[in-house]
Amino acid sequence: MKKITTLILVFCYYTIAAQTISNLPFWNKQESTVKGDWLIQKTAAKAKLSRTEDGKLVFSNGFVARTFSLKPNVACVGIDLLSNNESYVRSVRPEAEVEIDGLKFSVGGLTGQPIQNYLLPEWLEKMEADPASFKLIDFNLGDIKARFPWRKRMEWMTRDMAWPLPGKELIFRYRLDEPAIRLLKRKVRSDENRVKTEQETIDKKGEFEYLKDITVEVHYELYDGMPLFSKWIRVINESKQVIKVNTFKSEILAVTEPASTVDSKEKWELPNMTLETDYNFGGMSDESLIHSSISWNIDTLYKTQVNYERKMPCLLEAYPKYGPDQTIQVSHSFESFRIWELFHNNWNREPKSLEHRRMMRALAPWSAENPILMHVRGSKDELVKKAIDQCAEVGFEMVIMTFGSGFDIEDVSTANIDRMKKLADYAHSKGIALGGYSLLASRRVGGGDDVVMPTGMTPRFGNSPCLESKWGIDYFNKLYAFYEQTGLDILEHDGSYPGDICASKEHPGHTALEDSQWNQYKKITDFYKWCRQRGIYLNVPDYYFLGGSNKTGMGYRETNWSLPREQQEIIERQNIYDGTWDKTPSMGWMFVPLVEYQGGGAAATIEPLKEHLPHYGQRLANLFGAGVQACYRGPQLYDAPETKALVTKWVTFYKKHRSVLDGDIIHLRRPDGQDFDAILHVDPMGQEKGLVMVYNPLNTTITRRLEIPVYYTGLRNKVIVQEQEDVSKSSALTIVNDGRGPKISYLVTIPGKGYTYLILK
Repeated sequence: MKKITTLILVFCYYTIAAQTISNLPFWNKQESTVKGDWLIQKTAAKAKLSRTEDGKLVFSNGFVARTFSLKPNVACVGIDLLSNNESYVRSVRPEAEVEIDGLKFSVGGLTGQPIQNYLLPEWLEKMEADPASFKLIDFNLGDIKARFPWRKRMEWMTRDMAWPLPGKELIFRYRLDEPAIRLLKRKVRSDENRVKTEQETIDKKGEFEYLKDITVEVHYELYDGMPLFSKWIRVINESKQVIKVNTFKSEILAVTEPASTVDSKEKWELPNMTLETDYNFGGMSDESLIHSSISWNIDTLYKTQVNYERKMPCLLEAYPKYGPDQTIQVSHSFESFRIWELFHNNWNREPKSLEHRRMMRALAPWSAENPILMHVRGSKDELVKKAIDQCAEVGFEMVIMTFGSGFDIEDVSTANIDRMKKLADYAHSKGIALGGYSLLASRRVGGGDDVVMPTGMTPRFGNSPCLESKWGIDYFNKLYAFYEQTGLDILEHDGSYPGDICASKEHPGHTALEDSQWNQYKKITDFYKWCRQRGIYLNVPDYYFLGGSNKTGMGYRETNWSLPREQQEIIERQNIYDGTWDKTPSMGWMFVPLVEYQGGGAAATIEPLKEHLPHYGQRLANLFGAGVQACYRGPQLYDAPETKALVTKWVTFYKKHRSVLDGDIIHLRRPDGQDFDAILHVDPMGQEKGLVMVYNPLNTTITRRLEIPVYYTGLRNKVIVQEQEDVSKSSALTIVNDGRGPKISYLVTIPGKGYTYLILK
């Protein structure tokens, strides 16, 4: 019977292969099949699976290719950026690693490579499968599926965004075979200590026979039109008993090093790729994933590297730093987090960061929702209704009952639910979204429900409840109930889960330290995904985009808003200039305290608004001119007709040019208070291809010649430059290329303490 099953699996394997692949040249003859730059035009770069003449699989979209050898086990033998013929793999490693019931296994992979510096095709013929590893049983190819549902809020977006992303998903399925089980038995029995510690498991589970009924799936996604892969694993328990996934590694890549040095370095140069995972917490930038889910490790097999101490970090591995230690019931499965790998063909900062921003907009398209919002300082009915009325009058789109307002999302009493539902209904009648603020971490709740940190460790924010304590479970139950019953549209979730571990064995949602991080993260992201499904907007001051949040802080120091007003203007533009290297304008919020905030007195305060119209106008120009929404915090947006007219003017400007203002920013000159500063918005798919915002911090009018790079606008030969809204002030310019890229040269005059803008068509 076992032989028949094996034959069926082999037959299915080759049948699927025949259905999903076509002939390609030899492995080492791959070339780019796509013309054009994916940053400025849509391309015909469709993901597909093909077979080389020597039997390998190539998963490619014309920009990037991942090549797999299938015999004697699956192994990734090449990742190639086809646009510049660059190879990223120097050595074969397992496709994944799983630890089940305390036993570690490789999934796929080959052994026996003679050196680790590079990989030759002829070496593969002599390399062998690890006899104790999970081995391939079949594979299949299908369309990419949405990670979770998303209710789009088109009123806050300039164009529809694809979800799920177009592309293909390739799934390899692995199991342990009979020789692997026999080898495991011999290994365990030969180790007296191991036999002693595992004896109960051996007796209970029939000496590992149950492991043959566990399937490990390795998933790859390749997206149309981008040099971008995703990868994750799934462990399926088809045995008749409960198992535990103690640890895993979902990616193990021995990557080609971009630089080789004899001496060790403080900061090593890493391969030209950007990594993201959806297991990320503890900060406002993507770099926090180093603390949560990926590592650039030392490759202990790489004995022939140049570095004398052999400490070069050139082994990319994706795994949680704790656990996950997840129990998998019979007929259930466990899924790892996902890693995304974006490959760059340019080391320059602007195109490299622009590719990252485009990737994030594609993977988290809800981050393109960019509502104009106000933070109302009180939650009493009359104050909230006033804010709603003012927002509706000037064109704002959202009201948030801010911190310190008295809004209490944890109050699920009938009276509070009814009052909030009436306010939500009132806001909706005016076309305004309504929601509020809730503090999660960085507070102590007591009663044994705070995180219990190991000796010598403290919570990231000083204090924090455990999300899987009784309090944490009740808290999230209240959030679900509150939004289901009130119809509110937004949650500003401050101090979202920062990654704190918890050693308590008394909390009902986790068993001990090892599963505490995984379970807490799942608790919060399950809620965020639920919010995405219902169109509930999420302001979260951490990098939770891939887990479902819409926006995080652009990056600023709150105490700076107590500085004199004129200093705030420059610093604000610096914060935006710096923050948009890693974020699109819609991904980060700024802050405008309309009333005194953390001191500073009259010199720092905008209220009374009508008495500080030049400053208020400059702040509006800074923010709407950058396409960046700020939390305007105070009791009102305007206090006189002239104030209302000023706010309306800038909202009208933003909505008229929303498509290009929500596009990416090309950085022209950073604000320094000594001369002009400027940014260029680009939208190659729009009617307005570019918009240049130019600011003058000086007291006198200045004239400057701007050299405007237009490559990322998509314009190639000619461009019409229009000064502000005056169509009569338009010039048709020829685009020139001086060897550094296409550009136009334009003479612009900027009033003192003012601004101007140029529209490129």
